[in-house]
Amino acid sequence: MEIGTSAYLLIGIVILDALIGDPVYKFHPIRIMGSSILTIETFLRKRIANERFAGVFLVILMLIIFVGLIAGVSYALQYQGWTIAWWVWNLYWGFSCLALRDLLKHVHRIGKAVEQGKLEDARKFSSYIVGRDTHTMDGGACIRSGLESLSENLTDGVLSPIFWFALGGVPGMVFFKVASTLDSTVGYKNQRYLYFGWAGARLDDLMNWIPARLTWLCTAFTAFLLPGFSGIKAFKIGWQQYKLIPSPNSGWSEASFAGALQMRLAGPIWNQGVLVNTLWLGLDTDPPAQNYRDMQKGLFLATAISFIFIIIAFSLLILINYV
Repeated sequence: MEIGTSAYLLIGIVILDALIGDPVYKFHPIRIMGSSILTIETFLRKRIANERFAGVFLVILMLIIFVGLIAGVSYALQYQGWTIAWWVWNLYWGFSCLALRDLLKHVHRIGKAVEQGKLEDARKFSSYIVGRDTHTMDGGACIRSGLESLSENLTDGVLSPIFWFALGGVPGMVFFKVASTLDSTVGYKNQRYLYFGWAGARLDDLMNWIPARLTWLCTAFTAFLLPGFSGIKAFKIGWQQYKLIPSPNSGWSEASFAGALQMRLAGPIWNQGVLVNTLWLGLDTDPPAQNYRDMQKGLFLATAISFIFIIIAFSLLILINYV
């Protein structure tokens, strides 16, 4: 696949995501990845006693199956000269790995429920996208949970897939999505997956490392261009407060988001009845995010960041084609 073709394929993937989103159906590629992980996990646990070693095998097998399948079929279609089939195959897998429209939709309905005074709905919708106690959250806490999830998943669901597409085409995108699905399926730090899920979680951290920091820079750049946002705060707070989040990557996007919005995020967070966080992201002098208008501002920022990142990726792919 030529770089120029790759650039236009990226635009096709983005358009499909914007039009269709992430439809829920039994044989969705990411669902197949998740069920495959669980099936292979059962197989490996019966045959390999060392859980960490078994987890490494799981990663290797998943990459061979899915990345090998995507790349192999794509190469075969290209070799046979079946251009239309090649485009359909790559567009299908590409837009299945992108999640911008659904991310915006899921977060928006939290804000809308708060605006309508439907606190129980806001709590329920929040529980779908955050791993914390939601049954005691007020409207402001629901708004902040949505904005935090929006900023974190902006990396994992949008910028990282595009970044890896730019480096490796649709197979690169699928490679990343395998890592992401491994992390969300077996990457938990509990008794069952502490060792077995270690390799998948570390691979996900590694593949998000550069995109997370690009999210910080792109957030600052985008906020600098938009009225009502602060690019300087996004840059400074992202740099100063990313370590407040116990993750090698998510703190960059969450802290810079708080700075760009000029609002405080996080605050008291409870998990299984235990207070696990009392820290705030953002300046003490900024107000906490708390209403639907704040949510709308965050959704607009996330959309603008995604648009600018897509334009940058497209431009670089076109530029490389002419160098």
